[in-house]
Amino acid sequence: MPKPVSRADSAADAPGVPARRAALRVLDAVLRRGEALEQALAPAARDIARGDDRALVHAIAAATLRWLVNLDALIDSATQRPLADDAKARMALRIALAQALVLGTPPHAAIATVLPLVDGGPRKLVHGVFGTLMRRPAVFPALPALPQPVALRWQAAWGEAAVVAAQTALAGQPPLDLSLADPDKTAALAQALGGTSLMPGHVRLRDHDAIPAMEGFGEGAWWVQDIAASLPARLIGPGKGRALDICAAPGGKTMQLAAAGWDVTALDISRSRLARLSENLERTGLSARVITADALAWAPDAPAQAVLLDAPCSASGIFRRHPDVLHRAAPTLIRDMAALQARLLARAADWVAPGGVLVYATCSLEPEEGEAQLAALLAARNDFAVDPPHGDALAGWFAPTDAGAVRTLPGTLGEAGGCDGFFIARLRRTG
Repeated sequence: MPKPVSRADSAADAPGVPARRAALRVLDAVLRRGEALEQALAPAARDIARGDDRALVHAIAAATLRWLVNLDALIDSATQRPLADDAKARMALRIALAQALVLGTPPHAAIATVLPLVDGGPRKLVHGVFGTLMRRPAVFPALPALPQPVALRWQAAWGEAAVVAAQTALAGQPPLDLSLADPDKTAALAQALGGTSLMPGHVRLRDHDAIPAMEGFGEGAWWVQDIAASLPARLIGPGKGRALDICAAPGGKTMQLAAAGWDVTALDISRSRLARLSENLERTGLSARVITADALAWAPDAPAQAVLLDAPCSASGIFRRHPDVLHRAAPTLIRDMAALQARLLARAADWVAPGGVLVYATCSLEPEEGEAQLAALLAARNDFAVDPPHGDALAGWFAPTDAGAVRTLPGTLGEAGGCDGFFIARLRRTG
């Protein structure tokens, strides 16, 4: 188990070592404590002032998590006795090999900057195993392997093609998607930024400058939002009545609804995440009532014509940008999230006005968090019916399932750059 490092120790490190030490902290937080990579990054890199060094910490940790299964296979092939999963020697070897084999760091620099992370016998072990693997030389397959429990789960749910597509997505760099406040400006912004558009109000970029420096950001013309994440609000469409966005932070769907003309109330339990939502609203000039509350204890004063519940979930669908979810989304988490989703969905259904629309969504590839939730709600409520999307809502890029929902998988939009894994269902209250 990695030990805490004092500020004095960190300051005494040789050049390059503090970033590797911070990456070690990040990986420990993700793999041992189950924290999200982004959540772990700030405290782990607290002693690193330079922005490029902090970016290096993220790059090392992300590369290690993307290729973790393959890294461990290499390490195990060069050790006489298996190292514990959380042994510091294994963690140091993961970091060194990820640098040398994924990030292109010269091997001598990769090993030199991780050896200070271990002491005594483990230091000799790390040096010896790394040297053995570099002399072979060690190579990776074309695609990273998924953790076996994930691969088996997704193969059973979606087939082998989805597993291969997930590996392909994991190996690549996903494009950046933007949602526009004014869909009429789509063509102009796509041209200005050198991007492409898959539907009105969307621009996709393969290469881009720093986000705050990009045209239109300061004016609030757009926000970053994966195209799949934009679908739930798109399925609600424009309107003039009351809309309730439950679990709203950081606010992409709230801004979509506000831009579409709805009178929006944005609800979330996290005060810090709602602060980001408020910042986004201020930057874009859009408005919504922002409420900090637990949706299991709060209730609106009147039903809404549109209710959007993008429920907390395992987040396994966002693995392209957040490879840590592959190692955190265990069956226990999926089960706990599914139980929470069922409770939230039951409450959200009560808040829909007769004739109104309810959209339920999760950024998950687990049927328990999507298809099963829809089936359970329909079994429990005879006053709701699935309202399959049609017309221009999906712009021809997505198709409803047999049940009338939308399911994006690894491989969806594959030739166009892919998208996150999502489940989205639109229901109409009939009574």
